Amino acid sequence: MPSGETGPDGGVPAAADAQSTRIGCIGLGSMGAPMARRLLAHPGGLTVCDVRAEAMEQFAAAGAHLADTPAEAAHGAGIVCVTVLDDAQVRRVVAGPDGILAAARPPAVVAVHSTISDTAAAELAAQCRAAGVELVDAPISGGAAGARSGELAVMVGGTDAAFAAVRGPFALFAGLVVHAGAVGAGTRMKLARNLLHFVSFTAAAEAQRLAEACGLDVAALGAVVRHSDAVTGGPGAIMLRGSTVPVDPGDPLHPILVHVRDLGEKDLDLALGLGGREHVDLPLARCALAGLGAGLGVGPGFLAEAADDERKGNV
Repeated sequence: MPSGETGPDGGVPAAADAQSTRIGCIGLGSMGAPMARRLLAHPGGLTVCDVRAEAMEQFAAAGAHLADTPAEAAHGAGIVCVTVLDDAQVRRVVAGPDGILAAARPPAVVAVHSTISDTAAAELAAQCRAAGVELVDAPISGGAAGARSGELAVMVGGTDAAFAAVRGPFALFAGLVVHAGAVGAGTRMKLARNLLHFVSFTAAAEAQRLAEACGLDVAALGAVVRHSDAVTGGPGAIMLRGSTVPVDPGDPLHPILVHVRDLGEKDLDLALGLGGREHVDLPLARCALAGLGAGLGVGPGFLAEAADDERKGNV
């Protein structure tokens, strides 16, 4: 039997049936509302729920059913999407007195799009399993703009069958739907993705401080960064490998990554020299010079080794 299908004893709905099942959407904020708008096209129908009545009005006009509680939104739904603020709200929505589990019945799938802790996802999945319902942690990346355009990335943690059930409906609001692994894996992937995101923001702030100290137009620098990242792919462009182990010298990627390392170390060394002359501390640049080669899997280059020797007082 293909992944996602079930036998006569029930279980998660087959992928072929997912398009005919009703979807419930709980949470109509800056992310949940545009996602729900795109789910209006789902042929099985849509029920929405939010603590703000005004947030639901536009959906009523578009033909969606309105629910006063998460339990009501889950009644008769095959998939229930949860897009609220944090762990505490997700727990209340899923397992509270008027929560999803008060009404959800097998073979429903609860999809948590909020970024919560991976341990909370596992705990809630266990509660759902006890009720005969599956849970997937399915955090999203791409912001409100991605939600509006239907180009979000969704990282799903759950069983193969649950993933098969949600993949089609998720495609209405996502340009990429990835099965990250078991429950909790979607959240772990989102946290790794956001680690890059916010470390990059911090690095951008460091670059702005250096530019400002040099008398440069910080806004113009931002325009250059956005333009070039749109062409090159930004930090993610270097994420080419399926492992972080050192790259074998015989691997075709090895000379490419060595070239990237050497260029990066040169530019980082020059930026650190400029920062020193302008009296701007660049801690992330120092970390990058020390760790770039190892991070790429090819080891440090000459400039990183020289900087390390200088730091240790060997020169």
